[in-house]
Amino acid sequence: MDIKDILFDLSALDSIGYLHFAADYAEKVLSRFAKTERLGGSVTGTIKGNSDYTIMLDAHIDQVGMIVTDVDSEGFLTVAPSGGIDIRALPSREVTVHGRKNIPAVFCSTPPHLSSGETVYDDINKIKLDTGLGKNAADIVSPGDYVTFSALPVSLSGDLVSGRSFDDRAGVACLLKTAEMLSGKDLPCNVVFLFSDAEELGMRGAVTAAFSTAPDEAVAVDVSFGNGIGIPPEECGKLKGGAMIGFAPTLDSAVSKKLTKIAEDNGIKYQTEVMGGRTGTNADVIGVSGSGVKTCTVSIPLRNMHTEVETLSISDLESVCNLLYGYILSGGVRND
Repeated sequence: MDIKDILFDLSALDSIGYLHFAADYAEKVLSRFAKTERLGGSVTGTIKGNSDYTIMLDAHIDQVGMIVTDVDSEGFLTVAPSGGIDIRALPSREVTVHGRKNIPAVFCSTPPHLSSGETVYDDINKIKLDTGLGKNAADIVSPGDYVTFSALPVSLSGDLVSGRSFDDRAGVACLLKTAEMLSGKDLPCNVVFLFSDAEELGMRGAVTAAFSTAPDEAVAVDVSFGNGIGIPPEECGKLKGGAMIGFAPTLDSAVSKKLTKIAEDNGIKYQTEVMGGRTGTNADVIGVSGSGVKTCTVSIPLRNMHTEVETLSISDLESVCNLLYGYILSGGVRND
């Protein structure tokens, strides 16, 4: 499988709230390499190894979006965020409203000619969605319907790509590719792949799945801040700099060091991501599941997070896949 093709396929599909199209796709692909199971909106897949020791690889399948809270008589919609939405980026954006059928809509924008100075957008309730349906909007759209960004992924120069929901479909793509790489191999441990739901809403899917799976170790694969305009270099990773291996007081240092050794021994490009406390990923809840799970993060540097133009490097995805592959073949830190 080509990892770029997988990423683009996943990016074009929605998984938010009761919509599970990306999860359905991921489960179908994963079932070629692992025994799969659905846990609500989450998907798990298991490849059996030669011991009872289990390493779980997690990436969240859900995306940020919005939910309709009101439909007025002129066809304008009011929405609330579902996950962390950058309100500054909403005016004039095109979206899809998932009503009785999918319809296009746009966020309204105040023309500069009619604005007394720079318009400040600080409340999503003030930025209405225009459906163009007028009084017929209520026949198709209801409060509780979901709204998602409409952009399709595109290739930029070199190996950079841009699109929506790369947070964290990039991680999902890496896990699917890693599952293919591990398929048919003689493994020293069991591997559980988790595509967790509702990470953007408090990591809910990872909480329940980690409790159900009870792994011995886990690696949460997510995105992190990539270098770009206005981003302090000490607060981000570099695109094309390789997989970002996490180090933090809340992460297991032995796993972090073993991942680093795997990268160095196999010539895998990597960089470190040092955090002072919580990581903001599913690792925060997986690590304290049950009696505790040895957990680390491996992240992908990403620009323009939580927009429809998230940007990353395909070479970084390949580094993540190679790192995870080597780590599973090593058996983790069980015998270290």
